[in-house]
Amino acid sequence: MSARSPARPLEELLLEFHIDMGDKQPDLALLEEALRDADPAGLVDLHGATLRVATSLGVAELQSVIVIAGYPLRADQVVQQPSICCGGCGG
Repeated sequence: MSARSPARPLEELLLEFHIDMGDKQPDLALLEEALRDADPAGLVDLHGATLRVATSLGVAELQSVIVIAGYPLRADQVVQQPSICCGGCGG
């Protein structure tokens, strides 16, 4: 019988995405509200022209959320970032 691994914390299930918003100045409150409707733990912030999103959604779902919020976006603009998890916490 194999040992059952404990449930992973939500933070470990979030993926980070970067989206180049170009010259658009997105309304972060609007985007955060739209994201939270689909993923209550989702987070957004803006670093220069890069919208950074932490979410459990996949690329297509995230793209859809942003498009519905009023920002036209192609799937290839949504770039998943590599995990920065070092495994040190046992996750």
